[in-house]
Amino acid sequence: MLFSKILLAYDGSDASNKALLKATELVKASPSSQLEVVTAFDFPRIFMGEGLAPIPASVNKEYYDLAEQTTDEVKKRLAEQGVDAKVELIQGSPAEVILDYANENDFDVIVIGSRGLGGIREFVLGSVSHNVVQHARIPVLVVK
Repeated sequence: MLFSKILLAYDGSDASNKALLKATELVKASPSSQLEVVTAFDFPRIFMGEGLAPIPASVNKEYYDLAEQTTDEVKKRLAEQGVDAKVELIQGSPAEVILDYANENDFDVIVIGSRGLGGIREFVLGSVSHNVVQHARIPVLVVK
């Protein structure tokens, strides 16, 4: 058995969908392994000078609704592939959420897409995946 406890970081992007396929391959190759999926989302922040501008509640609700949609999507895709997995939606900075979840739950590996939905912040490797690779205490499989 290669990995017994696998954490998939999922945000609905093309790269995370590829990471989902790789994670399900790992689980199918070792049926006794366990897969957990974490979708991290954070509410937007707008800085004005030295302070934070208030964000309308409707905007925060849109972000939350999109995050819930993403978890529903991954649950559906996992069911279609016949893979049983725990799916968590957690609010916070994505890289921190992924790393904390991995550390608190003793995973063997983190599977993550190379580029998420971060947009302009991405350069060669997405900022979230780069941060996870740099700070993880366990192996990280970055899927392109």
